[in-house]
Amino acid sequence: MRLTNKLAVITAAASGMGKAGVELFAREGARVVAIDCNEAALAALAKEMAAKGKPIETVAADLTKREQAASSIHAAAAKLGGIDILWAHAGMPGPAGIENIDPAAYDASVALNLTSAIVAAGEVIGYMRKRGGGSVVFTASVSGLVGSMFSPIYSSQKFGIVGLTKSLAQTFAPDNVRVNVVCPGLTDTPMGIQFMSRKGDPAEAAENQKKFLTAIPLGRLVRPEEIAHAALWLASDDASFVTGVELPVDGGFTCR
Repeated sequence: MRLTNKLAVITAAASGMGKAGVELFAREGARVVAIDCNEAALAALAKEMAAKGKPIETVAADLTKREQAASSIHAAAAKLGGIDILWAHAGMPGPAGIENIDPAAYDASVALNLTSAIVAAGEVIGYMRKRGGGSVVFTASVSGLVGSMFSPIYSSQKFGIVGLTKSLAQTFAPDNVRVNVVCPGLTDTPMGIQFMSRKGDPAEAAENQKKFLTAIPLGRLVRPEEIAHAALWLASDDASFVTGVELPVDGGFTCR
């Protein structure tokens, strides 16, 4: 097992890629704290993991609130007795275009997609120093590597996460803390489909997804567990000399 006795925290952990990460990290031997804003989904996940013989801890927090983004890390550390691994995975589609932006929607997207990651990294580094090192994994997107016509605001925020990764990889290196970022392509989750139609129109989503798939050499959506496996590798000692890397998991979308 690649994470035996590691202390891991995953944000946005109650569904989709984050949930797949909780299941995988626990299976690989980590003690896991799942952070999410959905208390009911967290409770269901904890019950499910306990039934599998892989109990986890949970922390409910609204990561769009800076104070909760910070306090959730401290709560997780208290439950685990420290932190070795942070997968800062939280994100949302946010506003689609840049015309007539709803200020509240824009502020919420910046808070979750960018600020929550910055806050989490700033709070977790002290715990990792005490443990003699650690691994921070962020989630960006292929939209953080190439511009997105569907989501220019989201794209700008995910470019920010990629830049943050490269900066912190250098800043945290003396502390033996590696910092990397996984960049999913269009993923088979409800949030992935939201990108294809911000109006919630199933027909529009299906048409846009069909167009998007033609640009993916492997010809399908990413599965949540495939993102979790990428995050696992980056978090584990298998990637012990890997830092500052943006890893696309996109079926070849960005190699064109």
